[in-house]
Amino acid sequence: MPSPVMEAAAELLRHRRARAEALQLTLLQRRAAFEANAELSLAATDVEAEPTVLSGVACDRLNGTAKEGTLLYLHGGGYCVGSPRTHRELAGRLARSANRVGVLPDYRLAPEHPFPAGLEDALAVYRSLCETEGEPPALAGDSAGGGLALALLLRLRDEGRPLPPRVAVLSPWTDLTLGGASMQDRAGRDPYMSKAALAAFAEAYATVGDRERPLVSPLHADLTGLPPMWIEVGSEEVLFDDAARLHDKALAEGVRSTLFVGEGLFHVWQAVPEAPEALAASDRIGAFLAGSST
Repeated sequence: MPSPVMEAAAELLRHRRARAEALQLTLLQRRAAFEANAELSLAATDVEAEPTVLSGVACDRLNGTAKEGTLLYLHGGGYCVGSPRTHRELAGRLARSANRVGVLPDYRLAPEHPFPAGLEDALAVYRSLCETEGEPPALAGDSAGGGLALALLLRLRDEGRPLPPRVAVLSPWTDLTLGGASMQDRAGRDPYMSKAALAAFAEAYATVGDRERPLVSPLHADLTGLPPMWIEVGSEEVLFDDAARLHDKALAEGVRSTLFVGEGLFHVWQAVPEAPEALAASDRIGAFLAGSST
C-alpha cells in the first residue's frame, strides 16, 4: 500500500491533470506549468548544480565531489516539457546514491525542435563525457528521457562507440505508437498520465511515419548487445506495458534486465521528494548504477 506521502502526491497529480484537461492547455502552457510545479522538489533538494556547457549543450553538473565516475541523466517530459531544473532533485539524488557526478543536459525540445534534435544533443554530451572522463558514463532517464536513453544506446551500438556500463530507466516511454494494452486497461487508474496527453507529445515530437523507427520507439528495435538494464514502473501507469514489454524483449534478445514494479504507484513516483518509496528507489537504483547489485 502506498505511503501517505505517495497518496497525497497522487491526489495532487489528479488535481493538476483535471485542471490541465479542463483548461485544454497547449504544449507550451504545459511546459510553463511543469516548470512552476517543480518548486516542491527544488525546495526539498540540497543538490548543488554547477552550470556547464558540453559540446554546445547547456548542462547542470551535480554532486561534483563524487568518486565513481559520471551519470548522464536524461530528463522526462514527453520530449516537449521539462528541463534540468525540473529534474535536478531526482537526478542529483540518484547520482549521489551511485557516488557519481550527475550531468543533466538541457536538450532541445519539441515542437520547436522535433526528432532527432534531442537525440543529437544527448549524443554530443555523451561523446564529450567519454573524451573528458576517459570512460563512458552510466546512463539513466525517466519517461521520455528513458526512451531517449535507450535511443542513445542504439545509436552508440550501431556506430560502434563505447557503451555505458549500465542503464536505468524509470517509467520509460518506449512506444510512441501508443500500442500497449495498458493505455486502455489502466486509463482509469493512472492519476497522472493519459493517452491523449501522450498522443499530443508524440505528434509534436515525430511524424506518424517516424513513430515506429527504433530511434523514436526503442521497443521496435533489436536490443541485442545493449548493456544491463534496470527498469522501474508503477503498477497503475498507462505506460506500464512500455516497461514490461521492453523487459521481456530485452531478456529474449540476450540483454540482462531487471524489472521492478511499484505496486499501487504512478508515473515516475521516484521523483516525489522524501516519500519512503522514492528514497528506497534511490538506494536500489544507485546500487545498480554503481555496479554493486545485479
